Amino acid sequence: MAQGHDVTLFASADSTTSAKLVATTPRALRLGGCADAVAPHLAMLEEVYRRRADFDVVHFHCDYLHFPMTQREHMTHVTTLHGRLDLPDIWPLYHAFEGMPLVSISDSQRAPMPWAKWVRTVHHGLADVYRPGPGGDYLAFLGRICSDKGIVPAIEIAKRAGMKLRIAAKIGDADRAYFEQHVAPLLSDPLVEFVGEIGEAGKQELLGGARGLLFPIDWPEPFGMVMIEALACGTPVIAFPRGSVPEIVEQGVTGFLCDDVDEGARAVARLPELSREACRAAFERRFHADRMARDYVEVYRRLIDARRDHPDRGPLLHSGDELSRG
Repeated sequence: MAQGHDVTLFASADSTTSAKLVATTPRALRLGGCADAVAPHLAMLEEVYRRRADFDVVHFHCDYLHFPMTQREHMTHVTTLHGRLDLPDIWPLYHAFEGMPLVSISDSQRAPMPWAKWVRTVHHGLADVYRPGPGGDYLAFLGRICSDKGIVPAIEIAKRAGMKLRIAAKIGDADRAYFEQHVAPLLSDPLVEFVGEIGEAGKQELLGGARGLLFPIDWPEPFGMVMIEALACGTPVIAFPRGSVPEIVEQGVTGFLCDDVDEGARAVARLPELSREACRAAFERRFHADRMARDYVEVYRRLIDARRDHPDRGPLLHSGDELSRG
């Protein structure tokens, strides 16, 4: 919208947007206690297809749910995938729809499916929601409580480094047993403070006041928004180099990539070597929403051109035509 484009957003009525909002549910599904999330998505897709002639390009963020219908529609489209793709059960589906143009949110995310019709990798971006903070005398952990997110190794890193760790995390119903068994017994340590789930203002305070963010994940994270939230606050990241992490954290510049807890603890002592100004500058250069929007507009223009050249086949780019990531 800020770049002068006419945007229509299909989303829930409680969305905050400057675009034209087409509300297909009264509230976000994760807040409304929806018993069947597929039904409102299909109703939304039907509304999109009814209006398809109004749009130069349709950008889907609902995973593969729309593939069977969209493949039969004559419209320019692209889908950003947001989840993990290293699951063999889903590969036959993507083979069945190999012509669907896809955007990955990291190069790592797309690695299990190199044969898919990748148009580009577009790293996530943030608007100016956060401001640089002064840092402080504690470490931060921000995320969901589960084994994949690395809460236990984060606590161990802080303890070995002798530095306080403030934990801001959501405990979902599916993860409560893990929390009670593996995490709760560790919270009695005087170096560990459990803050609980926080909002945007709380993130600003937590990340802006932290000396560093701990991100010792144990899964192939497709992106990891918390890392760029920390960088926006000028806070460096100590992370295990799994999934997209090496694409986001610049070793020795915006953080340290560590292979285990011992290396992570040693990295804590090196955090003062890093410049908070350099972390914020990296965010503005690489992970600002303006950059993300420009990347997507370039994707849209390329797809529209491909559609114009091959009106009967749709926007099917060949692998040799893939856009490079800026």
